[in-house]
Amino acid sequence: MKAVNNFLMRSVCALIVGLVVVIWPDVAAVYIVITIGILFMIPGLIVTIGYFAKKANPEVSNRFPIEGVGSFLFGLWLIVMPAFFADVLLFLLGFMLMMGGVQQIGLLIMARKWIQVPGAYYIIPLLILFAGLFVILNPTGVRNTAFIIIGITSLIYAFSELISWFKFMRCKPKPPVATNLLEIEDAKIIEEE
Repeated sequence: MKAVNNFLMRSVCALIVGLVVVIWPDVAAVYIVITIGILFMIPGLIVTIGYFAKKANPEVSNRFPIEGVGSFLFGLWLIVMPAFFADVLLFLLGFMLMMGGVQQIGLLIMARKWIQVPGAYYIIPLLILFAGLFVILNPTGVRNTAFIIIGITSLIYAFSELISWFKFMRCKPKPPVATNLLEIEDAKIIEEE
């Protein structure tokens, strides 16, 4: 069940990101950065408030939560300057596409151990890898075009991931399980003199 969840989660996340970026490429980057900023601020705020709430108890000595304050300030910085971090996000998403393509190629190579994989199945992962490389090497191009490429590639990745799971992972052989557990004997302790 864990393998199903991993494939499904990767596919669903890639599908959501791809749809959002393709439908709203001009504002998607800014809103993704602001969302990430909020996600950094919330734990930082909780840790910092928790520190000051425990400060009332003098018996417990706690160190100042520098990580929490740093997380809060970084989240605030992301929210205040989303355009700068949108460019950084472009590199990050390009890198994630490259890693997704490499991961799918690795999956296909691994699947060759138990099933024949036609060469055509390598085309989509290679295109994903090259799209990520294009986004990283062409950062000065129009941001909307790069985000549309990322979105379309993310959608292709999501569908390719689902196809790979349906086609190959269900054919993966199960690990061997001890069939006759009744024949296992207890170990005897031998005492030496």
